[in-house]
Amino acid sequence: MQRLLLAVVLAGCGGSKPPATPAPVELRPLAANELHTVADFDAIPNRSQRSLTLFAEMTRVITHPRCINCHPAGDSPHQRWMEPHDPPVVRGPASNGVAGMECTTCHQDRNQPLTRVPGAPGWHLAPLEMAWVGKSPAQLCTQLKDPKRNGGKTLDQLVEHNAHDKLVAWGWDPGADREPAPGTQEQFGALTAAWVQTGAECPTEKP
Repeated sequence: MQRLLLAVVLAGCGGSKPPATPAPVELRPLAANELHTVADFDAIPNRSQRSLTLFAEMTRVITHPRCINCHPAGDSPHQRWMEPHDPPVVRGPASNGVAGMECTTCHQDRNQPLTRVPGAPGWHLAPLEMAWVGKSPAQLCTQLKDPKRNGGKTLDQLVEHNAHDKLVAWGWDPGADREPAPGTQEQFGALTAAWVQTGAECPTEKP
């Protein structure tokens, strides 16, 4: 079970008195395969802190192998739990493989139960500028907000992508015995929308 403790920073009243001790806000415990709903974050009165905490919940999906496997920092994707793709493949000039070994040579528009080959519409690697492997939450957040590194999307388009894109949806329906991403795509889209509505705040890098 997951327990998430959040600190709500209370502003001081001036003078020489030290800042008040942050009051913990405890969210309901979750199983590892669940996501908190947007309503769970209503307990955080500070808008900026709520936005940061919403993004922290989003990273549980973004950094899950079902998602990050196709956002490699190099020329080859991963599979299962961040294992090298078997057979070996390369991204190619358009991030969908090379002639004679394109992604869709094996990956169709749906999962193949008998062969266990996963599939979804438009199966391809994320472009190299959208690589997530090895990135910190702060780096991922900044990247997601940058149209030059998020596929040219505005924040509203990013919400739509996370909530409705059919390739993104595969993360929750991966077939075979693969573990799906936490929660549902609907929840992930709602968390993204709430993050944007609260200012799309990004965490800072730890020194």
